[in-house]
Amino acid sequence: MPELAVYATRPEHSRGRRYPEAAPQGRSEFQRDRDRIIHSTAFRRLEYKTQVFVNHEGDLFRTRLTHSLEVAQIARSIARGLRLNEDLVEAIALAHDLGHTPFGHAGQDALNSCMKDCGGFEHNLQSLRVVDLLEERYAAFDGLNLCYETREGILKHCSRKNAKALGELGERFLRKRQPSLEAQLCNLADEIAYNNHDVDDGLRSGLISLEQLLEVDIFRRHLHAVRKQYPAIPERRLIHETVRHMINTLVSDVTGQSLKNIRQISPKNPDEARMAKPLIAFSASISEEQQELKQFLRLQLYQHYRVARMSSKARRIIFDLYHAFIEDVKLLPPQFQEKAGGDKARTISDYIAGMTDRYAIREHRRLFAVEELWS
Repeated sequence: MPELAVYATRPEHSRGRRYPEAAPQGRSEFQRDRDRIIHSTAFRRLEYKTQVFVNHEGDLFRTRLTHSLEVAQIARSIARGLRLNEDLVEAIALAHDLGHTPFGHAGQDALNSCMKDCGGFEHNLQSLRVVDLLEERYAAFDGLNLCYETREGILKHCSRKNAKALGELGERFLRKRQPSLEAQLCNLADEIAYNNHDVDDGLRSGLISLEQLLEVDIFRRHLHAVRKQYPAIPERRLIHETVRHMINTLVSDVTGQSLKNIRQISPKNPDEARMAKPLIAFSASISEEQQELKQFLRLQLYQHYRVARMSSKARRIIFDLYHAFIEDVKLLPPQFQEKAGGDKARTISDYIAGMTDRYAIREHRRLFAVEELWS
Protein backbone atom coordinates (compact mmCIF):
# COMPACT_ATOMS: atom_id res chain seq x y z
CA MET A 1 0.00 0.00 0.00
CA PRO A 2 1.44 3.45 -0.91
CA GLU A 3 2.27 5.92 1.84
CA LEU A 4 -0.73 8.07 2.77
CA ALA A 5 -0.83 11.62 1.43
CA VAL A 6 -0.83 14.56 3.86
CA TYR A 7 -4.51 15.16 3.06
CA ALA A 8 -5.55 11.55 3.79
CA THR A 9 -7.43 10.63 6.96
CA ARG A 10 -5.22 8.81 9.46
CA PRO A 11 -6.66 6.42 12.04
CA GLU A 12 -4.36 7.70 14.78
CA HIS A 13 -5.93 11.15 14.33
CA SER A 14 -9.52 9.90 14.43
CA ARG A 15 -12.06 11.94 16.37
CA GLY A 16 -12.86 8.71 18.14
CA ARG A 17 -15.88 6.60 18.98
CA ARG A 18 -19.02 7.48 20.89
CA TYR A 19 -18.04 4.95 23.56
CA PRO A 20 -14.28 4.84 24.32
CA GLU A 21 -12.58 1.51 23.65
CA ALA A 22 -9.05 0.19 23.95
CA ALA A 23 -7.05 0.47 20.72
CA PRO A 24 -7.34 -2.60 18.46
CA GLN A 25 -4.45 -5.05 18.26
CA GLY A 26 -2.99 -5.93 14.86
CA ARG A 27 -5.31 -3.70 12.85
CA SER A 28 -6.16 -0.02 12.54
CA GLU A 29 -9.28 1.69 13.88
CA PHE A 30 -10.79 1.81 10.39
CA GLN A 31 -10.02 -1.86 9.80
CA ARG A 32 -11.90 -2.61 12.99
CA ASP A 33 -14.86 -0.58 11.64
CA ARG A 34 -14.81 -2.52 8.38
CA ASP A 35 -14.74 -5.84 10.23
CA ARG A 36 -17.66 -4.86 12.46
CA ILE A 37 -19.70 -3.84 9.42
CA ILE A 38 -19.03 -7.13 7.61
CA HIS A 39 -20.06 -9.14 10.68
CA SER A 40 -23.25 -7.14 11.26
CA THR A 41 -26.75 -8.52 10.76
CA ALA A 42 -27.69 -5.57 8.54
CA PHE A 43 -24.82 -6.34 6.17
CA ARG A 44 -25.91 -9.96 5.74
CA ARG A 45 -29.45 -8.84 4.96
CA LEU A 46 -28.19 -6.85 1.97
CA GLU A 47 -27.92 -10.15 0.08
CA TYR A 48 -31.71 -10.25 -0.14
CA LYS A 49 -32.45 -6.57 -0.73
CA THR A 50 -33.22 -5.08 -4.13
CA GLN A 51 -30.88 -2.99 -6.22
CA VAL A 52 -33.28 -2.53 -9.17
CA PHE A 53 -34.93 -5.94 -9.54
CA VAL A 54 -36.78 -7.71 -6.73
CA ASN A 55 -34.51 -10.33 -5.23
CA HIS A 56 -36.42 -13.41 -6.39
CA GLU A 57 -36.64 -12.30 -10.04
CA GLY A 58 -33.29 -13.84 -10.94
CA ASP A 59 -30.08 -15.14 -9.44
CA LEU A 60 -27.76 -13.02 -11.57
CA PHE A 61 -29.10 -9.52 -10.87
CA ARG A 62 -27.33 -7.17 -8.46
CA THR A 63 -28.41 -6.99 -4.84
CA ARG A 64 -27.52 -4.39 -2.25
CA LEU A 65 -24.76 -6.74 -1.07
CA THR A 66 -23.10 -7.25 -4.45
CA HIS A 67 -23.48 -3.53 -5.16
CA SER A 68 -21.77 -2.65 -1.86
CA LEU A 69 -18.88 -5.00 -2.66
CA GLU A 70 -18.52 -3.47 -6.12
CA VAL A 71 -18.53 0.06 -4.67
CA ALA A 72 -15.82 -0.98 -2.19
CA GLN A 73 -13.65 -2.42 -4.98
CA ILE A 74 -13.98 0.69 -7.16
CA ALA A 75 -13.43 3.00 -4.20
CA ARG A 76 -10.27 1.22 -3.07
CA SER A 77 -8.83 1.45 -6.60
CA ILE A 78 -9.36 5.22 -6.68
CA ALA A 79 -8.15 5.66 -3.10
CA ARG A 80 -4.87 3.94 -3.92
CA GLY A 81 -4.32 6.25 -6.89
CA LEU A 82 -4.95 9.30 -4.69
CA ARG A 83 -3.02 7.90 -1.69
CA LEU A 84 -6.11 8.15 0.51
CA ASN A 85 -6.96 5.79 3.34
CA GLU A 86 -8.16 2.57 1.71
CA ASP A 87 -9.41 1.04 4.96
CA LEU A 88 -11.67 4.00 5.71
CA VAL A 89 -12.91 4.04 2.12
CA GLU A 90 -13.76 0.35 2.30
CA ALA A 91 -15.62 0.72 5.61
CA ILE A 92 -17.75 3.60 4.27
CA ALA A 93 -18.48 1.79 1.01
CA LEU A 94 -19.57 -1.43 2.73
CA ALA A 95 -21.84 0.46 5.15
CA HIS A 96 -23.40 3.05 2.86
CA ASP A 97 -26.54 1.01 2.06
CA LEU A 98 -27.19 -0.63 5.44
CA GLY A 99 -30.29 1.51 6.00
CA HIS A 100 -32.02 0.74 2.71
CA THR A 101 -35.54 -0.62 2.85
CA PRO A 102 -36.70 -3.71 0.95
CA PHE A 103 -37.65 -3.06 -2.70
CA GLY A 104 -35.08 -0.33 -3.33
CA HIS A 105 -36.19 3.27 -3.85
CA ALA A 106 -39.85 2.29 -4.17
CA GLY A 107 -39.73 0.93 -0.62
CA GLN A 108 -37.91 4.00 0.65
CA ASP A 109 -40.41 6.39 -0.95
CA ALA A 110 -43.35 4.44 0.47
CA LEU A 111 -41.91 4.36 3.99
CA ASN A 112 -41.07 8.06 3.81
CA SER A 113 -44.67 8.77 2.84
CA CYS A 114 -45.93 6.68 5.76
CA MET A 115 -43.62 8.55 8.13
CA LYS A 116 -44.26 12.06 6.77
CA ASP A 117 -45.87 13.25 10.04
CA CYS A 118 -43.31 11.44 12.22
CA GLY A 119 -39.99 12.76 10.95
CA GLY A 120 -39.94 11.02 7.56
CA PHE A 121 -37.58 8.29 6.42
CA GLU A 122 -34.24 8.71 4.66
CA HIS A 123 -31.94 5.78 4.01
CA ASN A 124 -28.69 7.66 4.81
CA LEU A 125 -29.99 8.57 8.25
CA GLN A 126 -31.28 5.02 8.65
CA SER A 127 -27.84 3.62 7.83
CA LEU A 128 -26.43 5.81 10.59
CA ARG A 129 -29.22 4.66 12.91
CA VAL A 130 -28.31 1.03 12.16
CA VAL A 131 -24.64 1.45 13.09
CA ASP A 132 -25.32 3.79 16.04
CA LEU A 133 -28.29 2.08 17.65
CA LEU A 134 -30.08 -0.82 15.98
CA GLU A 135 -27.34 -3.46 15.75
CA GLU A 136 -27.37 -5.52 18.96
CA ARG A 137 -24.08 -7.42 19.13
CA TYR A 138 -21.89 -5.94 21.84
CA ALA A 139 -22.27 -6.04 25.63
CA ALA A 140 -21.03 -2.50 26.32
CA PHE A 141 -23.07 -0.50 23.80
CA ASP A 142 -25.83 -0.52 21.20
CA GLY A 143 -24.85 -0.29 17.55
CA LEU A 144 -21.34 -0.89 16.21
CA ASN A 145 -19.63 2.09 17.89
CA LEU A 146 -17.83 3.09 14.70
CA CYS A 147 -15.29 5.89 14.37
CA TYR A 148 -16.52 9.42 13.69
CA GLU A 149 -14.93 9.39 10.22
CA THR A 150 -16.76 6.23 9.14
CA ARG A 151 -20.08 7.54 10.46
CA GLU A 152 -19.49 10.85 8.70
CA GLY A 153 -18.93 9.05 5.40
CA ILE A 154 -22.13 7.05 5.77
CA LEU A 155 -24.16 10.27 6.14
CA LYS A 156 -24.15 11.49 2.55
CA HIS A 157 -27.17 13.83 2.80
CA CYS A 158 -28.83 15.54 5.74
CA SER A 159 -31.38 18.35 6.17
CA ARG A 160 -30.55 21.29 8.44
CA LYS A 161 -33.23 20.13 10.88
CA ASN A 162 -31.72 16.67 11.20
CA ALA A 163 -28.18 18.06 11.22
CA LYS A 164 -28.96 20.16 14.29
CA ALA A 165 -29.99 17.03 16.15
CA LEU A 166 -26.81 15.15 15.26
CA GLY A 167 -24.35 17.34 17.15
CA GLU A 168 -20.76 17.16 15.93
CA LEU A 169 -21.69 14.83 13.08
CA GLY A 170 -24.15 17.37 11.66
CA GLU A 171 -21.89 20.42 11.88
CA ARG A 172 -20.54 20.16 8.35
CA PHE A 173 -24.04 20.43 6.89
CA LEU A 174 -24.70 23.57 8.94
CA ARG A 175 -21.33 25.13 8.09
CA LYS A 176 -21.48 23.96 4.46
CA ARG A 177 -18.18 22.12 4.67
CA GLN A 178 -17.19 18.96 2.86
CA PRO A 179 -16.71 15.52 4.38
CA SER A 180 -13.32 13.78 4.20
CA LEU A 181 -11.85 13.10 0.78
CA GLU A 182 -12.46 9.40 1.48
CA ALA A 183 -16.19 10.08 1.93
CA GLN A 184 -16.31 12.21 -1.23
CA LEU A 185 -14.61 9.39 -3.12
CA CYS A 186 -17.19 6.83 -1.95
CA ASN A 187 -20.03 8.99 -3.26
CA LEU A 188 -18.60 8.89 -6.78
CA ALA A 189 -17.65 5.21 -6.54
CA ASP A 190 -21.30 4.52 -5.69
CA GLU A 191 -22.40 6.42 -8.80
CA ILE A 192 -19.90 4.61 -11.03
CA ALA A 193 -21.02 1.22 -9.72
CA TYR A 194 -24.77 1.60 -9.97
CA ASN A 195 -24.82 3.38 -13.34
CA ASN A 196 -22.65 0.81 -15.07
CA HIS A 197 -24.01 -2.27 -13.38
CA ASP A 198 -27.60 -1.16 -13.97
CA VAL A 199 -26.66 -1.11 -17.66
CA ASP A 200 -25.53 -4.73 -17.33
CA ASP A 201 -28.63 -5.81 -15.39
CA GLY A 202 -30.92 -3.86 -17.71
CA LEU A 203 -29.51 -5.64 -20.76
CA ARG A 204 -29.58 -9.02 -19.02
CA SER A 205 -33.26 -8.53 -18.13
CA GLY A 206 -34.20 -7.47 -21.65
CA LEU A 207 -35.73 -4.19 -20.42
CA ILE A 208 -33.22 -2.18 -22.44
CA SER A 209 -31.42 -3.11 -25.64
CA LEU A 210 -28.01 -2.56 -27.19
CA GLU A 211 -29.70 -0.53 -29.91
CA GLN A 212 -31.17 1.86 -27.35
CA LEU A 213 -27.84 2.20 -25.53
CA LEU A 214 -26.09 3.18 -28.74
CA GLU A 215 -27.78 6.55 -28.27
CA VAL A 216 -25.60 7.11 -25.17
CA ASP A 217 -22.18 8.55 -26.02
CA ILE A 218 -20.07 6.83 -23.38
CA PHE A 219 -21.58 3.40 -24.07
CA ARG A 220 -21.40 3.73 -27.87
CA ARG A 221 -17.78 4.87 -27.78
CA HIS A 222 -16.63 1.94 -25.66
CA LEU A 223 -18.73 -0.65 -27.46
CA HIS A 224 -17.25 0.37 -30.82
CA ALA A 225 -13.75 0.17 -29.33
CA VAL A 226 -14.38 -3.36 -28.05
CA ARG A 227 -15.88 -4.50 -31.36
CA LYS A 228 -12.89 -3.08 -33.22
CA GLN A 229 -10.49 -5.00 -31.00
CA TYR A 230 -12.58 -8.23 -30.94
CA PRO A 231 -14.70 -8.36 -34.15
CA ALA A 232 -16.12 -11.85 -33.47
CA ILE A 233 -16.88 -11.40 -29.77
CA PRO A 234 -20.21 -12.94 -28.56
CA GLU A 235 -22.81 -10.47 -27.31
CA ARG A 236 -22.62 -11.44 -23.63
CA ARG A 237 -18.85 -10.89 -23.58
CA LEU A 238 -19.27 -7.73 -25.64
CA ILE A 239 -21.53 -6.27 -22.95
CA HIS A 240 -19.17 -7.28 -20.15
CA GLU A 241 -16.12 -5.85 -21.91
CA THR A 242 -17.94 -2.61 -22.72
CA VAL A 243 -19.07 -2.09 -19.12
CA ARG A 244 -15.58 -3.01 -17.88
CA HIS A 245 -14.00 -0.44 -20.20
CA MET A 246 -16.50 2.21 -19.11
CA ILE A 247 -15.71 1.64 -15.44
CA ASN A 248 -11.98 1.81 -16.15
CA THR A 249 -12.44 5.13 -17.99
CA LEU A 250 -14.46 6.60 -15.12
CA VAL A 251 -12.02 5.43 -12.45
CA SER A 252 -9.07 6.85 -14.39
CA ASP A 253 -10.90 10.12 -14.98
CA VAL A 254 -11.88 10.58 -11.31
CA THR A 255 -8.32 9.82 -10.23
CA GLY A 256 -6.74 12.22 -12.71
CA GLN A 257 -9.21 15.09 -12.23
CA SER A 258 -9.15 14.77 -8.46
CA LEU A 259 -5.36 14.92 -8.38
CA LYS A 260 -5.54 18.14 -10.42
CA ASN A 261 -8.10 19.60 -8.02
CA ILE A 262 -6.04 18.63 -4.97
CA ARG A 263 -2.85 20.12 -6.43
CA GLN A 264 -4.62 23.43 -7.07
CA ILE A 265 -5.60 23.67 -3.41
CA SER A 266 -2.51 21.92 -1.97
CA PRO A 267 -4.14 21.02 1.36
CA LYS A 268 -1.56 20.42 4.07
CA ASN A 269 -3.88 18.22 6.12
CA PRO A 270 -7.35 16.60 5.94
CA ASP A 271 -9.08 19.60 7.58
CA GLU A 272 -7.85 21.97 4.87
CA ALA A 273 -9.26 19.58 2.26
CA ARG A 274 -12.65 19.66 4.04
CA MET A 275 -12.80 23.45 3.87
CA ALA A 276 -12.27 23.57 0.10
CA LYS A 277 -14.85 22.93 -2.63
CA PRO A 278 -15.48 19.23 -3.42
CA LEU A 279 -12.12 17.96 -4.66
CA ILE A 280 -13.06 14.43 -5.75
CA ALA A 281 -14.77 14.88 -9.11
CA PHE A 282 -15.09 13.86 -12.73
CA SER A 283 -13.73 16.04 -15.50
CA ALA A 284 -16.34 18.26 -17.17
CA SER A 285 -16.62 16.08 -20.29
CA ILE A 286 -16.94 12.79 -18.40
CA SER A 287 -19.39 14.33 -15.95
CA GLU A 288 -21.58 15.32 -18.90
CA GLU A 289 -21.44 11.77 -20.27
CA GLN A 290 -22.32 10.36 -16.85
CA GLN A 291 -25.35 12.63 -16.65
CA GLU A 292 -26.48 11.45 -20.09
CA LEU A 293 -26.20 7.81 -18.97
CA LYS A 294 -28.12 8.52 -15.75
CA GLN A 295 -30.88 10.23 -17.71
CA PHE A 296 -31.09 7.29 -20.11
CA LEU A 297 -31.38 4.79 -17.26
CA ARG A 298 -34.02 6.88 -15.52
CA LEU A 299 -36.23 7.07 -18.60
CA GLN A 300 -35.62 3.67 -20.19
CA LEU A 301 -34.99 1.36 -17.21
CA TYR A 302 -36.24 2.80 -13.92
CA GLN A 303 -39.48 4.03 -15.55
CA HIS A 304 -40.01 0.88 -17.63
CA TYR A 305 -43.54 -0.41 -17.19
CA ARG A 306 -42.33 -3.73 -15.76
CA VAL A 307 -40.23 -1.92 -13.14
CA ALA A 308 -43.19 0.40 -12.48
CA ARG A 309 -45.44 -2.60 -11.83
CA MET A 310 -42.93 -4.09 -9.44
CA SER A 311 -42.57 -0.72 -7.68
CA SER A 312 -46.34 -0.39 -7.37
CA LYS A 313 -46.59 -3.78 -5.68
CA ALA A 314 -43.65 -2.89 -3.42
CA ARG A 315 -45.26 0.36 -2.29
CA ARG A 316 -48.51 -1.46 -1.54
CA ILE A 317 -46.70 -4.02 0.61
CA ILE A 318 -44.91 -1.30 2.60
CA PHE A 319 -48.09 0.77 3.06
CA ASP A 320 -50.10 -2.26 4.15
CA LEU A 321 -47.50 -3.43 6.65
CA TYR A 322 -46.99 0.00 8.16
CA HIS A 323 -50.67 0.76 8.67
CA ALA A 324 -51.44 -2.72 9.98
CA PHE A 325 -48.73 -2.35 12.64
CA ILE A 326 -49.77 1.22 13.49
CA GLU A 327 -53.34 0.10 14.06
CA ASP A 328 -52.31 -2.87 16.21
CA VAL A 329 -48.78 -3.15 17.62
CA LYS A 330 -49.64 -6.66 18.84
CA LEU A 331 -49.05 -7.79 15.25
CA LEU A 332 -45.35 -6.97 15.70
CA PRO A 333 -42.84 -9.56 16.93
CA PRO A 334 -42.50 -9.39 20.76
CA GLN A 335 -39.16 -7.56 20.81
CA PHE A 336 -40.60 -4.77 18.65
CA GLN A 337 -43.79 -4.60 20.71
CA GLU A 338 -41.62 -3.73 23.71
CA LYS A 339 -39.78 -0.99 21.81
CA ALA A 340 -43.01 0.45 20.37
CA GLY A 341 -43.88 1.78 23.82
CA GLY A 342 -41.35 4.56 23.23
CA ASP A 343 -41.76 5.78 19.64
CA LYS A 344 -44.29 3.54 17.92
CA ALA A 345 -43.94 4.96 14.40
CA ARG A 346 -40.13 4.91 14.41
CA THR A 347 -40.04 1.39 15.85
CA ILE A 348 -42.34 0.16 13.07
CA SER A 349 -40.21 2.02 10.52
CA ASP A 350 -37.07 0.32 11.87
CA TYR A 351 -38.75 -3.08 11.66
CA ILE A 352 -39.91 -2.61 8.06
CA ALA A 353 -36.65 -1.00 6.90
CA GLY A 354 -34.71 -3.98 8.24
CA MET A 355 -36.74 -6.49 6.23
CA THR A 356 -35.38 -8.23 3.15
CA ASP A 357 -37.52 -8.33 0.02
CA ARG A 358 -38.61 -11.90 0.57
CA TYR A 359 -39.29 -11.40 4.29
CA ALA A 360 -41.50 -8.37 3.55
CA ILE A 361 -43.46 -10.40 0.98
CA ARG A 362 -43.80 -13.26 3.44
CA GLU A 363 -44.86 -10.97 6.29
CA HIS A 364 -47.46 -9.32 4.07
CA ARG A 365 -48.81 -12.75 3.12
CA ARG A 366 -49.00 -13.77 6.78
CA LEU A 367 -51.03 -10.69 7.66
CA PHE A 368 -53.34 -10.44 4.67
CA ALA A 369 -53.63 -13.81 2.88
CA VAL A 370 -56.54 -15.99 4.06
CA GLU A 371 -54.64 -19.19 3.28
CA GLU A 372 -51.97 -18.07 5.79
CA LEU A 373 -54.54 -17.84 8.59
CA TRP A 374 -52.56 -19.91 11.11
CA SER A 375 -49.00 -18.77 10.29
